[in-house]
Amino acid sequence: MNPSTAFARVLVDELVRGGVTDAVVCPGSRSAPVALALHQAELSGRLRLHVRIDERTGAFLALGLAKASGRPVPVLTTSGTATAHLHAAVLEASHSGVPLLALTADRPPELRGTGANQTIDQVGLYGGAVRLAADLGTPEVGREAQQNRYWRSLVARALLVARGSLSGDPGPVHLNLALREPLMPEGADPRPAVPEGPWAGRPDGAAWTTAAPGTGPMTTTPLPPSATTTRPRQRRTLVVAGDAPSAVGRSTSVVADQRGWPVVAEPSSGAWGAAGAVRAGALLLGSGAWAAEHRPDRVLVVGRPTLTRPVSALLADPDVVVETFTPHPHWADAGRGSASVSGVLPDPGAALGGLDSSGHRPAEGWVQAWATASQRVGAALDAELDAAPRLTAARLARDLVAALPAGALLVVGSSNPIRDVDRLAVPRAGLTVLANRGVAGIDGTISTAIGAALAHQGAGGGPAFALMGDLTFLHDLTGLLTGDGEPVPDLTVVVPDNDGGGIFAQLEPGRSEHAASYRRVFGTPHGRDLVAVARSLGWAATAVGEPGQLVAALRAGGPRVVVVRTDQRAEAELAVRLGRLAADALG
Repeated sequence: MNPSTAFARVLVDELVRGGVTDAVVCPGSRSAPVALALHQAELSGRLRLHVRIDERTGAFLALGLAKASGRPVPVLTTSGTATAHLHAAVLEASHSGVPLLALTADRPPELRGTGANQTIDQVGLYGGAVRLAADLGTPEVGREAQQNRYWRSLVARALLVARGSLSGDPGPVHLNLALREPLMPEGADPRPAVPEGPWAGRPDGAAWTTAAPGTGPMTTTPLPPSATTTRPRQRRTLVVAGDAPSAVGRSTSVVADQRGWPVVAEPSSGAWGAAGAVRAGALLLGSGAWAAEHRPDRVLVVGRPTLTRPVSALLADPDVVVETFTPHPHWADAGRGSASVSGVLPDPGAALGGLDSSGHRPAEGWVQAWATASQRVGAALDAELDAAPRLTAARLARDLVAALPAGALLVVGSSNPIRDVDRLAVPRAGLTVLANRGVAGIDGTISTAIGAALAHQGAGGGPAFALMGDLTFLHDLTGLLTGDGEPVPDLTVVVPDNDGGGIFAQLEPGRSEHAASYRRVFGTPHGRDLVAVARSLGWAATAVGEPGQLVAALRAGGPRVVVVRTDQRAEAELAVRLGRLAADALG
């Protein structure tokens, strides 16, 4: 049993032993071990589980349960902005003396302060509103019995403090849970969930497996060092552009274009339309043999790239020189691999006589190899996407970007949509692409899109569009409500609706051995007609299924909601198929 799973079972066991009868779960990846342990406790009849899409709603549900019962009720969230949505309920619980337990999953210490995806400073997040705040340490091999006692005693103390048993002042408690990968249990989900192995303090417990940080089952492993032993003397420079202000993105494009460097750019980097922008760059970097042969010597990082694992693995490779250029003090360096950090981009005029600033000649054949590979992979992707007569979420991302008029604004939601655009759409100039990538939460996306559209069109820009998943859409439904006399932009919101958390079907929780818990705590089907929901809030809305219908709906103008119904499992299978086709196209 891996450490995170073992810890989660001890945590849940002690909560139940301490009198917890109800718990609330909001879906997430980092919180998966605890969510699964809670679900298994429900299956064994030890507690009642409640699942909610919106963390704010989940927190107030837990508040109501605790307020009416007088018993502590935990609410579990993943890391990042999800944790902030508990704050209003925590404040209410504090001022009304309600025993609410905020359980917030977090990154382990080595990923804090590095710009790792979906990470904020969660320690002390709720300030003086909580009666007790504790940042729990991560499991360590060799300290099982000691940590088991510590965690059980801390949970017991948290329950006593929440009830006010020690002070006569009941109220909320915050436990911050630092969890390392792997986050999913090995094999099929066991039932019922009870602590096993050394974490239960039993000498006859089952053995567990461990993994070093960053080597979980879904982490992209850096390519073998042997791939770099035959590098040519020519300098291989790759530009990686992450989320950044548009001015930074434009400067990046100028530098990269003048130097002739290939660019792997995230859609919201502002450099997506650079002449050297590579389509499906993450697929190329994750392709194994081809990526090993064409690995860069040097990577210039601009902005905050946090979107894909192949890029993160490249930046963590100790054999690659990483130079970071960012105007923002919170640069992304989860692999802690930056050899230098600067707020100023290299001067494109510094190249003299065909040499770059380091004195190496540009690797022209290598640059062309990236362009050729991108074309071959793009052709393979297009053939597969075009084979289906109806729209998939993957094809929707590609077709939407291609269909937008020049001068348009596109706001892309987190989770699958931004990743589909990144790996499948053809990078193009003439679009302004924005995304909330600072912490990469799904919250507030409708409101963000409306605000961006108002500013874009107020400055003379063209129509605005947004692409977001169904849970992202439901998470910010009140964003569709505009008061009488408030300006409403020309905004078309496009929603691939797979009835729940479809991204999890493409990650570890979607594996067949976890099927027993998938629908309950990850898939989270909502069963709602999003067309009817949008219309009830005053927006024109329609459902489309064919490419021609999509184009017509986009031309109709906004405010409008366009829904494309898809299937979680089918999309997950398509994602695997597209990855294999990309690898095959590269030989």
